[in-house]
Amino acid sequence: MTTPKFTNSLINETSPYLLQHAHNPVNWKAWNSQTLKKAREEDKLLLISVGYSACHWCHVMEHESFEDESVAEIMNQHFINIKVDREERPDIDQVYMNAVQVMTGAGGWPMNIVALPDGRPVWGGTYFRKEQWKDALKQLSGLYQTKPEEMKAYASRLDEGLQQLQLIKIPEEETSFSKNYLAKILEKWQNGFDKKNGGSRGAPKFMLPVNQEFLLRSGLQLKNKELLEHSLHSLNKISYGGVFDHIGGGFSRYSVDERWHVPHFEKMLYDNAQLVSLYSKAYSFTKDNWYKEVVFKTLNFIEEELTDTTGAFYSALDADSEDDNGNKTEGAYYVWKKENLQELLKEDYSIFEAYYNINSSGKWEENNYVLIRSKSDETIAEEFDLSLSELESKKEIWTKTLKKERDKRTKPGLDDKSLTSWNALMLKGYVDAYKAFGQSDFLEKALKNAEFLQEYQFKKDFRLWHNYKNGKSTINAYLEDYVFCTDAFLNLYEATFDEKWLEISQKLVEVCFEDFQDKKTGLFYFTSAKDEALITRNYELNDNVMPASNSVMATNLFKLSKITGNRDYNNLAEKMLKTVQPQIETQPQSYANWLNLMLNFTETYYEVGITGKNALEIRKKLQQEYLPHTVFAGSTGESEVALLKSRFKANKDLIYICTDGKCDLPLNSVEESVKKIKHF
Repeated sequence: MTTPKFTNSLINETSPYLLQHAHNPVNWKAWNSQTLKKAREEDKLLLISVGYSACHWCHVMEHESFEDESVAEIMNQHFINIKVDREERPDIDQVYMNAVQVMTGAGGWPMNIVALPDGRPVWGGTYFRKEQWKDALKQLSGLYQTKPEEMKAYASRLDEGLQQLQLIKIPEEETSFSKNYLAKILEKWQNGFDKKNGGSRGAPKFMLPVNQEFLLRSGLQLKNKELLEHSLHSLNKISYGGVFDHIGGGFSRYSVDERWHVPHFEKMLYDNAQLVSLYSKAYSFTKDNWYKEVVFKTLNFIEEELTDTTGAFYSALDADSEDDNGNKTEGAYYVWKKENLQELLKEDYSIFEAYYNINSSGKWEENNYVLIRSKSDETIAEEFDLSLSELESKKEIWTKTLKKERDKRTKPGLDDKSLTSWNALMLKGYVDAYKAFGQSDFLEKALKNAEFLQEYQFKKDFRLWHNYKNGKSTINAYLEDYVFCTDAFLNLYEATFDEKWLEISQKLVEVCFEDFQDKKTGLFYFTSAKDEALITRNYELNDNVMPASNSVMATNLFKLSKITGNRDYNNLAEKMLKTVQPQIETQPQSYANWLNLMLNFTETYYEVGITGKNALEIRKKLQQEYLPHTVFAGSTGESEVALLKSRFKANKDLIYICTDGKCDLPLNSVEESVKKIKHF
C-alpha cells in the first residue's frame, strides 16, 4: 500500500466524512476552539466547508478542487480551512446555512463559507467548479488584505440580519385553534399537490414523511376524502418508484424527477426510520399487504446494512459506488442492464419486465434501468394468468436472484457513525412496526437499541452525547437528541407498559427545561446552554425531512401531560403552538408536525388506560388499529401513573377511555373500545 503524499489533521478525527479529506493537500482542520483561536491570532479568514459522507456533490468538489494542489496552495496561504460534518455538527450547519440562504437565496451541500476570524460570515455558496472557486478565493483574500473594513461592515450587517431571523414575535392577541383555521390552511396546501405522481408538484421530490403522516391523519379525522386519497396515492407512488430499493429494501434520500423514478442514491437512516413508522401506520389503516412488504424489506435492509453488534444504527450508505470499470459513479450498485436481467431471470423475464418497467419508462441513462412499478400485483397477476400466491413466489425468487448478483458488486461506502437523534427515530420505527404487525423481534431490536443508548449515549445526569463511533461517545447532545429520545421512549412505554421508559422520558424533558429553554418565548434553543456559543443561537421551528425539534418537544409535552396529569406540560405545548401559529399560515407544508399537534387540540384526543392481568394482550389488539388521536398507558397491577391511579381492579381487565382526564365507565371489550375511539 502506497503512503499518501499528504496527510492533514483530520486523520485524528472519527467522522467518515472528515476522514475522507484527511489526505487532501488542503491543510484542513476540525472545528474546535484551538482552530478558531489560531484564526484570530493569525488574523486569517476562515474557510468553512460543510458536507456529509453520502453527499455526491461533496465528493465531486473534493475531487475537482480539494485534491488539486494549485487550489490547496491558495487555500492554505490565505485561509484557516475547516471541514465540518453536518451530521456531527448540525448546530454549525444551521447557523451558516441561514447565512448562505440570506446571501444567495438558496442552500445545499457542499456548503462553503468564508468568514472573518471571529466566525461572522461574509461570503458563501454551495458547489463551485474549480476555476470559479479559485477566482472567488483570490478575490476574497485580496479584499481582506486591501479593504478589511468593508468586509467587517458587511459582516456586521449580515450578522444583524441573522440575529433578526431568530427573533420570535409573541402573538399579542389570544388565538384559539379551530377547524375553520385548519380548513383554510389545508386548502392552501392542497393547491400544491401533484395529483398525478403524489407528493407536491415539481422536482426534486423529497418524501417528507412528517407531511405524509399529517395528511393521512387529517384526511381521516377531518373526513377529508381528498386529503386521505392523496396521502395513500403518494405512499403508493413513492414505494412503487425507484426511490424504493425493490431488491434490497430501504429508501434513497429523494427523487431527481417528478415521478419518484431516479433517486439521488444515498440511503439515510433518518429517512428509513420515519418511513418505517409511516408505512406501518398506513398498514394499520388499510391492511394493504404492499405496505407490509415495504416495511419488512426496509427493516431487513436496516438489519443487514445499518446495524452494529451493540444494537446501534449506522448513519448512511453513499450515493456513489464502483461501476464495471472501477470508476465511482452515482447509483452503479443499484442499476441494471436489460441483457443482464434476461440472463439472470430466463423464462420469467417477460413478467419481470412488465412488473418493473424494463422499457422506456424505466430506462435511465447509458442503457441502465432503475426499477419502477406502475401496476398492482393484482393487475400483473391477471395479465399473466397467475394467482397472487404464484406471483408472490416469483417475486421472492427474483429478489433472491438479483440480490445475490448485486452482492458481487462493490457496495457503496458506509458512514458508520451513530447519532443519538437518528437512532431514536429508528428505535421508534421498530416500535411502530411492532405495534402494527405484532412481530416480537421488532420489539427486541428496539429494546436492544434502547440499551445501547442508555449504556453509551447517556451521561450520569440524564444528559446525552450526540455521536458514537468506535466505542467512543462524543459531542454534547442537541435538542433533537433529547426530543427524539423522549418520543422514542414514550413510544416504547406505550408498547410495553414498562414505567422505566416513562420515567426516562420525564427526566429528559427536565434536562431540556434546564439546558435549552428560552424562558421568554417558551421555545427551546437547538444548542445547550453548556455549549460554546456560535455566532447565533438558533431555534429549529420548520418541519422538514425530519420534524423540527421544537414541534417534537411540544408534542412530547402534550402526550406526557395526558399520561401524568401535568397541566403545565399541556399549557406549554399550547403556548409553543400559538407562538409558531403565525408562521404556519405562510407555508403550512413546512409545519406539518405542528399541524399534527394542532389536531390534538381541535379534535377529540383520547387517553386510553388499560388495567388487568391481560393488559398487554389488550394493548396489542388495540394498537394494531390506526388510532393516531390516542395515547396509551397500562399496568397489570396497581400503578401511581396519573392515568391509571386507583383504576386497577383485581381479576378484571378494564379499558378506560378518557378525554382530558375525564373517563367514561370502563369497558372490557376490545371491539367496543375500538368502535368508540374510531368514532370521528
